[in-house]
Amino acid sequence: MANVLVTGGAGYVGSVCCTELLRAGHSVVVVDDLSTGFRQAVPPGTSLRQSDVADPRAMRSLFSENEFDAVFHFAAKALVPESVSNPGVFFQQNVAGGISFLEAVRAAGVKKFVFSSSAAVYGAPQLMLERALEWYALAYHWSVVALRYFNAAGATEAAGERHQPETHIIPLLLQTAAGERDFFTLYGDDYSTPDGTCVRDYVHVSDIAAAHLLALDAMKTWGMTAYNIGCGQGYSVREVISAVEDVAGKRIPLRLAPRRAGDPAVLCANPAKLKRELGWEPSHSQLNTIIESAWIWKLQHPRATWLPEAEPSTFLSERFWSKRLRQGEGLRIELSVGNYGIGR
Repeated sequence: MANVLVTGGAGYVGSVCCTELLRAGHSVVVVDDLSTGFRQAVPPGTSLRQSDVADPRAMRSLFSENEFDAVFHFAAKALVPESVSNPGVFFQQNVAGGISFLEAVRAAGVKKFVFSSSAAVYGAPQLMLERALEWYALAYHWSVVALRYFNAAGATEAAGERHQPETHIIPLLLQTAAGERDFFTLYGDDYSTPDGTCVRDYVHVSDIAAAHLLALDAMKTWGMTAYNIGCGQGYSVREVISAVEDVAGKRIPLRLAPRRAGDPAVLCANPAKLKRELGWEPSHSQLNTIIESAWIWKLQHPRATWLPEAEPSTFLSERFWSKRLRQGEGLRIELSVGNYGIGR
C-alpha cells in the first residue's frame, strides 16, 4: 500500500478522495492551508498539515519528515468569475505556485503524481500546469496522470458539497429549496442551446474519487497521460432546476441575470479513453440520483456552519508577486505544447 500526500485534501473532492484512499488501505497525509477547505472535512485516520503548498520552506519540511510514494494534487483556485476578473492571482497561485510545488516534489524524489485537473484546461491556468507536468514527466521520468473532471456534484455519507462563498449550481438550488435563499439567480438564457441556458456534464464526486484511485493503480511506467471524467451527458441549467424541484418537491423561485463572464455555452466530457484504458464506469450516471444524494446530505446537515479557518495565503498574494516581478524575481515559464502519452 502507498503513502499518499493529498494537497487540498480539506476540500470537497480532495476529502472524498482521502476517504477512498483510506478505504483501499493507503496511508494519507493532507496538506491544506484551510483558506477554502474545512478541517472537519478531513476524514479520521489522515494526518493534516496546515500549510501552503507554494511555500518552499514548508514543503521542504513536510517532505523531510515523510516518505511519500505518490502525490494527489487538488490545491488550486477554481472560481470562474474570479479567474476572469483577476487572472493575475490565478496564474500566480495555480501556475507559479504549482511549479514551486513541483520543484519540492522533484527534490523529494517522488515520481508518481496524480493531478486533479478540470475542464478548465480548455481555458488557461490549469492547462499550463498540465504542460509543465508533461515536461517534468519527460525530464525526470515521472509517472503522471491528469484527471480533467467536469462538474463535480453529489454527496457521500460522510461528505457533501460546501463552499464559502457558495457558487456551484446544485448547492445553490438546494439552499433555495431549503428556504435558505429567497431565489436562485439564473445567469443568462440566451445561449446557443436548446433552452437558452448553459449545458454542463455532472459527475458524482465518488466517481471522481474512483478515477483517482484507478489512476494510482495504473502507474506502471513513466510518462504522462490525461483523461476526461464525466458521464458524457449534458444537462442545461433549466433541466437541473427541474430535477432539483422533482427531488426536493419544492418550487425554485428564479431571478434572471446577465451572462456570467467566462461561462461557455456547453461543456460535456468524452470519457471514452478513461473507460477504455482504466476500466472506469460512473456508478451515479443519472442527474436525479446525483441531486438526491446531495439533497439527503443537505437535510442531514441543515444550515451548515463550517467556515474556512484561514485567509487565503499571502505567500502568493498579488502584492507579493507584483513586488517580485518588479525586482525581476518572478518565474519565467517557457513551455511548448506537446502530445500526451509520452514515454509510455
